[in-house]
Amino acid sequence: MKYDVAVIGGGPAGIMAAGRAGEFGAKVVLIEKNVSLGNKLLITGKGRCNITNKRDELREMTDRFGENGKFLFSAFYKFGTDDVIAFFESRGVKTKTERGGRVFPLSDKARDIVKALGGYLKESKVEIRTGTKVEEIVNKNGRIDKVLLANKEEITADKFIVCPGGKTRPETGSTGDGYKWLKKLGHTITELSPSLTPIIVKEKIVKSLEGLSLKNVKISFYKNNKKVDSEFGEALFTANGMSGPIILDLSREIGQELPGDIRIQIDFKPTLSFTELDKRVQKDWRQMSNKIFRNGLDKLLPRKLIPVIVGLSGIEANKRINLITREERKRLIHFLKEFNLEVKGLAGYDKAIITSGGVDLSEVDPKTMKSKLIDNLYFAGEILNLDGPTGGYNLQSCWSTGYLAGDSAGKNGINLS
Repeated sequence: MKYDVAVIGGGPAGIMAAGRAGEFGAKVVLIEKNVSLGNKLLITGKGRCNITNKRDELREMTDRFGENGKFLFSAFYKFGTDDVIAFFESRGVKTKTERGGRVFPLSDKARDIVKALGGYLKESKVEIRTGTKVEEIVNKNGRIDKVLLANKEEITADKFIVCPGGKTRPETGSTGDGYKWLKKLGHTITELSPSLTPIIVKEKIVKSLEGLSLKNVKISFYKNNKKVDSEFGEALFTANGMSGPIILDLSREIGQELPGDIRIQIDFKPTLSFTELDKRVQKDWRQMSNKIFRNGLDKLLPRKLIPVIVGLSGIEANKRINLITREERKRLIHFLKEFNLEVKGLAGYDKAIITSGGVDLSEVDPKTMKSKLIDNLYFAGEILNLDGPTGGYNLQSCWSTGYLAGDSAGKNGINLS
């Protein structure tokens, strides 16, 4: 069957691209290999779906994506944070803004986002083909000629938008198929790696801390004993390492530095200097001088962390507080301010939020999302070499590039069949 625009991939970028192209009256088909759309959206933000971030102005937003961020300027200008919020609110999804500018549906339900997107596709009269796997994209004379499906069917169109996602969370359908297709078409795929992923550490002691959430901590990472970066916020211990917002953000840079002598350092009390924390401990202990050491840290630390700190401090757990020496107390303060863990590596694509790497941006027109190599090919979403921090930035990239690709293809793809 012949269409004006064929979109491959039913994630956030693909849905937005298909819907926008359909708004122009183009005959659009959306092809998705899963039996339903938006599978990855349903698990983002722990099922709450952090749709965007309101903290930054346009220039600051692009800066969050590092050196490649300037590529997003046109896309963010065309369909930015306020546009995303207005888009969903106009379709009945009220939103709220939380710490750090993170925007969520008021209901805390990602399903409401997927439902609104489904309504958008219906409004735009997009034909949806779920449970439909693409085998190959066929190039003929410098243009995409057709798409071959696994069931041997062929899809032809005047314009093709490719947004099948990356390689992260393969259980949602993101298995990296798009990289294979596009490499065969002549596009350059930059080095791929999991990004925004938990870290794995060498110390076995973290197993006893599994599930412990930390709030308002500072975590820094060092390479060869030289500080590289630090983040303030929330983190979480896992069975073999750490996760949580600040760890995921640090993992982007840690991944670039591996392999090597890398460690992370946790400051459990970042608002207090060493001297201030020492005074705080002395003040607390004056009120409990007859207690034993292991029972004297309840005001300072989460209960689950106390046995670990007690063990590392080298202070006898049953020693009375009024017998603890100055040197022992200083050693304790050290572990509260400088808790070090050696980084062994990063978790894989099955735990990561986004794929780092993808279609080389030098081969894509940032003002249209159109391929510079193939005349009727467009891109959007995670397939591109773009990855930002946590907090809604990567979904904003998907909405914006999807909208721009659909806008470009839809305007030029009407009544051509």
